[in-house]
Amino acid sequence: MKKSTILFTILIMVVTITAFTTMEETVSSNPAHPNSTVHAQSDSIVLGMGCFWGAEKRMSELPGVLDAESGYAGGNNARAGYEDVLNFERRLRMGRASGRNHAEVVKVTFDPQQLSLENVLAKFWESHDPTQGDRQGNDIGSNYRSAIYYHDDAQKTLALATRDAYQQALTAAGYGQITTEILPLKNYITAEEYHQDYLVKNPDGYCGLGGVNVAYPATERTKHTTAATSTQSTQPIDSKDLNFAQQLVVFESENCEFCAQFKHDILDHWRSDMPVVTTMNPNPPVDWVLDKSLFASPTMVLFKEGQEVARYTGYNGEKEKFWQWLGFQLLTPEQQKIAFEQGTERAFTGSNLDEKRPGKFVDPITGATLFLSKTKFNSGTGWPSFIEPVEGSITYHADNSDYMQRTEVRSASSGIHLGHVFNDGPPPTHKRYCINGNILKFVPD
Repeated sequence: MKKSTILFTILIMVVTITAFTTMEETVSSNPAHPNSTVHAQSDSIVLGMGCFWGAEKRMSELPGVLDAESGYAGGNNARAGYEDVLNFERRLRMGRASGRNHAEVVKVTFDPQQLSLENVLAKFWESHDPTQGDRQGNDIGSNYRSAIYYHDDAQKTLALATRDAYQQALTAAGYGQITTEILPLKNYITAEEYHQDYLVKNPDGYCGLGGVNVAYPATERTKHTTAATSTQSTQPIDSKDLNFAQQLVVFESENCEFCAQFKHDILDHWRSDMPVVTTMNPNPPVDWVLDKSLFASPTMVLFKEGQEVARYTGYNGEKEKFWQWLGFQLLTPEQQKIAFEQGTERAFTGSNLDEKRPGKFVDPITGATLFLSKTKFNSGTGWPSFIEPVEGSITYHADNSDYMQRTEVRSASSGIHLGHVFNDGPPPTHKRYCINGNILKFVPD
């Protein structure tokens, strides 16, 4: 073989290997997400929206997003971790440090052929409150600032344009000036693995509420995607339809598995006297006042005379904990002592002792039926007594307090203490459910 032919063959092999290697590199895995594949034609932008757990979840919902990665960016430190960022923020607020902290951010990698950058930014603006400065909801500090960190002039230009467009929409809705910083990306650091896909891996996490319910002004490029992916727009609840004296409002959000669980566990079985209503709008009912902004869903807020008096944030199946919270809003101090401290009223002093009308005795918080009046009898002990409860309405617990061995009974729906059961009742059960009358509510037939 001629020398020139050999050299040409070697050159072809080198070019082929180089091209193959380049192709391999353009379809690579994200080091923080080993199973995620980034397309050769992908683009990315880094966004700060407060806590990156909710930001990652919201941005990953967009069709065309290939990866949403939690991280830190925009600070002076080239290296940082979660504790570093928090500790530096504490020192800044105490005046013991100077400089610029990182913000919690999400790096959004997307396919421009499926999703435009303007659509990404529209989702960004709609998914948080960009007017709050160094905070987002209850998360306060410069590490929770709203931010867009771009990597070229085209991204900068579009970021500024979308900011101005969204400012007009916010102003028309009565909101203040946008505080979002728009700067070149610097010192981006991938967050620790346990922060990645946090709301998927942690069942006690919270869903982000999705901004201030002001839609990004649709353009020809965003109409289709915005209609399909933006937060559901609803009008604030009309307070005329609510109970002014006291009203429970459940603030929910789209695609929130914790909201669905709360509905399944609590709302689908609601029998409480407390009026309740749900809404997808994070704003209070018209002319009513929230004590502070909402930052997670579901959030249950109790209003009295149009003012927030208590709230319960988040839910992950802790039914008794929620009912205890509501019980502290509904019960008198005497009832609270019985319900939550295993207290006992003095004999012959409680209510419902002489109640003989046909009806039912219910849990004062949940409204669940506990006993029927036809099972009530006069035991002479000074407490309302029953031969049996409604099936499945109570639970039994060993009680060795006061140097005695007794069986405590609690409400199955709320977990509150009711009294004790003894084996000295009349037939046919020979049981005596000795119940505190003040913790029962009677509902006549």
